[in-house]
Amino acid sequence: MGTMEFRQNASSVTIDMLLIVHPEKTTTVQKVQRDRQMEISASHQKQDYHGDGNANNRSGQPRENHIRGQQVETHTSEQTQVITSYTNEGTHVTVEIHPRNTTPQLLKKFSMGKGIQKLPSLTGQDNKGFQENKNSRPRLPTGKDLHAYPWDKSSLKSIPLDLQKFEKLDAYASKVSVKSSIEELVRTLLLQARTDLEKVRAVWMWICHHIEYDVVEYHNKSQRSSTPMDVLQTGKSICEGYAGLFEQMCRIAGIQCMKLSGYSKGYGYKTGQTFQGDSDHAWNAVYLDGKWHLLDSTWGSGSVDDSCRNFTFRYNEFYFLTHPALFINNHFPENSNWQLLKPTLTLKEFENNMWHKSNFYTMGMLCAHPDTPIIQTVNGKATISVESRSPALFMYKMKGTKEHGLMTLKKNEMKLEVYPQMTGNHKLEVFAKPHKGSEDLYNCVLEYTLECNSVDKNICFPKDLHQPVGPSWFTERQGFLRPSHPDPIIHTNDGRCSITFTLSKDLSVLASLHSDNSSLTEDVTRRHIMQIHRGTQIEFKIHLPHSGNFVLKIYTKKKADPGNYNYIFNYLISCPNTEVKWPVFPQYYSKWAEDYELLEPLSGLLPANRNVHFKLKLHGIAKVFVQCENTCPLTLSKDGFWEGTFNTSGCTEVFVMVLENANHKFYSHILKYEVETQ
Repeated sequence: MGTMEFRQNASSVTIDMLLIVHPEKTTTVQKVQRDRQMEISASHQKQDYHGDGNANNRSGQPRENHIRGQQVETHTSEQTQVITSYTNEGTHVTVEIHPRNTTPQLLKKFSMGKGIQKLPSLTGQDNKGFQENKNSRPRLPTGKDLHAYPWDKSSLKSIPLDLQKFEKLDAYASKVSVKSSIEELVRTLLLQARTDLEKVRAVWMWICHHIEYDVVEYHNKSQRSSTPMDVLQTGKSICEGYAGLFEQMCRIAGIQCMKLSGYSKGYGYKTGQTFQGDSDHAWNAVYLDGKWHLLDSTWGSGSVDDSCRNFTFRYNEFYFLTHPALFINNHFPENSNWQLLKPTLTLKEFENNMWHKSNFYTMGMLCAHPDTPIIQTVNGKATISVESRSPALFMYKMKGTKEHGLMTLKKNEMKLEVYPQMTGNHKLEVFAKPHKGSEDLYNCVLEYTLECNSVDKNICFPKDLHQPVGPSWFTERQGFLRPSHPDPIIHTNDGRCSITFTLSKDLSVLASLHSDNSSLTEDVTRRHIMQIHRGTQIEFKIHLPHSGNFVLKIYTKKKADPGNYNYIFNYLISCPNTEVKWPVFPQYYSKWAEDYELLEPLSGLLPANRNVHFKLKLHGIAKVFVQCENTCPLTLSKDGFWEGTFNTSGCTEVFVMVLENANHKFYSHILKYEVETQ
């Protein structure tokens, strides 16, 4: 037993202590050097402050004092400090450090089991110097740590990772349940981790799956206690506790780690807000592969609800070793060196930059335009676009509704035009999901504030318009290829239009027409659409009943499927001509086959007392008749058309009938026309 004196040069504090060395085996214990220097805080006698790695001071717990070996638990200077060390042969040495005027008590031996046991090495491959001299502070970032800004769209991570190789380690680390001490927890985790990267990954996975955000502590600041041991035992904390526990666990594992602090765009953030005063968040930097890397275990563990009253574990891989050019989207460190960027961003740039949520990148988004969170409308209109690595589905909400907008999809791009119908500020949210995802899993990826100074009252979209509008990569996958009208809006001045596609699948297709300003029933408006099939090509002829904006909706199902039709997409058809008033097409009966084609007459309302020419293309038919005042046959021409001219006098209705087989005695009705009253 002997004494050891600790001194600190600046703001000198001298503490005399007793050093007790307990060898746990009969083997020779190596000499303990008594002149080793250890760092302690310069203000133990007041509230403890320590540097956070950002050249700033923050209120927090005392910084741990490290010597060779690993620390079991951290205590204040008034308590006994215990440091446990191992040799490669399994020798266990316990060191007690006591203030001079206290009576030392022997500690209970740490059970090692019988015989010599080889423990996992805590020496990191990239952190060897740090492991050998833990009294030294981790080095600050240098030029080799820096990444170019803006993001080069190459990778979400700052280090190449194959996440599949972590599957076994992730499963193991997330299930470890040790809570007796931080050192014991780390040693258990390291049983399956060998490299520095695996050690950091194990610590990360454990914290993200075992520490929940303390919403009570968040609202009651006076109850906050974020020491690593408290966090371990309670299983909950705020960001300060997450980052502090992560830092200590990494240091025990022999990994250089820093707890950083700064501003964040997280819970409570409002688009375009400015930051001032104290920092509001804490996260970490770890030293791997010769460079510093950033992570945030608080945000990796889950999320809180809008009122921050409930926390949900929801693992988020994005915040593990995030590329610094992406991390800066919502993390601004007090010390700009810890941006790990070249060039660094100013606080003003951070405030003005677009807030990309993690879902933006994890769903394969690359960039958004405009890239500022506040947009001013031009002539009542604002346009947003998003580029992605792969096709995705989108939706939006402006002031909580899906109205007053037009969204289109290309293979790797989404474009949205919005037309606020009131001046002032409007919150615009953009949601996305992978194209193979569930309908209910749209996640918010962007949020804008629209500043609208004028309203375009000429723009009014029908309430039945569904987003996105027009053909897209999605409609191609549903079997609609080579659209004659690739744009979402079809403009017609005479109230007529024709749209064609090539079908790549064996589909039954149904179309309907909708308008806010029409008193017509859906059955009637559907008769303003005629479908024509020519092999794999399908044509929609549309004759509008009046001027205005209409929605053409298209549904499909497999021909062999007896189920319902599924909605696929829609067009917006616009006609400004108030003189337009087209009648319906003739009524079709069930015997009208898909490959039949009507060329004349297209109007379902025939003039009275007039000669009307009929022309149809019908396959596999023996005879065709027109039933007016009399029943008259049509003649099959050399071109394959059934034709004939008949007078409508004395008729209120006209029918077209077919005899499919010459031996049949019964005719089938396939078309019905109305005749104008005199």
